Amino acid sequence: MLAGGLASATGSAGAPEDLVLVGYISGAFGLQGWVKVRPYSSTADAVLSAKTWWLESPQQAQLRDVQRLECKIHGEDVVARLSGVADRNAAEALKGTTVKISRSHFPVLPEGEFYWLDLIGLSVENLQGESLGVVRDLMDNGAHPILRVAQAEVPESELAKHERLIPFVDNFVKEVDQAARKVTVDWGLDY
Repeated sequence: MLAGGLASATGSAGAPEDLVLVGYISGAFGLQGWVKVRPYSSTADAVLSAKTWWLESPQQAQLRDVQRLECKIHGEDVVARLSGVADRNAAEALKGTTVKISRSHFPVLPEGEFYWLDLIGLSVENLQGESLGVVRDLMDNGAHPILRVAQAEVPESELAKHERLIPFVDNFVKEVDQAARKVTVDWGLDY
């Protein structure tokens, strides 16, 4: 349940199956009911482009859809006006709520660019055709993204001991074939 009387909420029964967590509401912005959203990616393209957001309160695991009426970048955050959120009190009541967006509403990327979520699960092979594992996750070191690669059967609790960290840069990543679900890298088994 969302505070603030979100009139357009329909509940989780009608939620799309391809929802992606893109950020969280960190608080109110101004007096007119705008919310401040901290996106989980360095670019907020998906947050800015989607007209429908799905919100999940930390108190209840029920999704509610709201219409994004306006939004803009504000420093590292996105500030937005949502349907049914009329004042600062209603916006403050949403603090801590996560924001999800349908994957189908993400903007189309130029050739050679990828959303991180589309890389997770792809198999990784080196130029010699040797399997290095699968992309388990990605992280950003400030200069560039890094693939976290490990065998699929390695439990999450053991990942740090068994992973390979491969910079996602042209020097090492030679090809990403999403259709074949494979990433080819210039990386040795002994690295």
